Amino acid sequence: MHTLLILLLSAFSSLVVGFIWYNPKVFGTIWMRESGVSEEKIKGGNILATLAMAFVYAFFISVIMQFLVIHQTGALGMVGGDASKALPSYNAFLADYGTKFRTFQHGALHGFMTGLFFALPVIGVGALFERRSWKYTLIAGGYWVVTCTIMGAILCQLI
Repeated sequence: MHTLLILLLSAFSSLVVGFIWYNPKVFGTIWMRESGVSEEKIKGGNILATLAMAFVYAFFISVIMQFLVIHQTGALGMVGGDASKALPSYNAFLADYGTKFRTFQHGALHGFMTGLFFALPVIGVGALFERRSWKYTLIAGGYWVVTCTIMGAILCQLI
């Protein structure tokens, strides 16, 4: 239950970052111009459904992010997910490294690297084929770099 709450908090952080990042006083106006989205189009949609789906997608990202920022989770995956069936070397690994690298800063670093080297290129490739501008790519990709940094920090510190 504790892990689920942390995953939900991490997912919620993406909405908070989005409210700030895409605010007209930050990057919202530029993003709207570069993406070709008008205020009328935004207001014409179902904002609750949009936010709900954005939260669901962010939750999915949080789930995979825990494997990227918490090394011990990866070690559990290497033994098939059932620690009781692991070799003694697994327990020795946890004895040596069980709580190592479980800090806000370490999670932020791995989250940043995930955003910069995974999310930004994914946005960038799509933007290239959609003939989007470099401003659009930096704004949309930058959002994910910041969001992944915060998600990683939350997950690594609190789980």
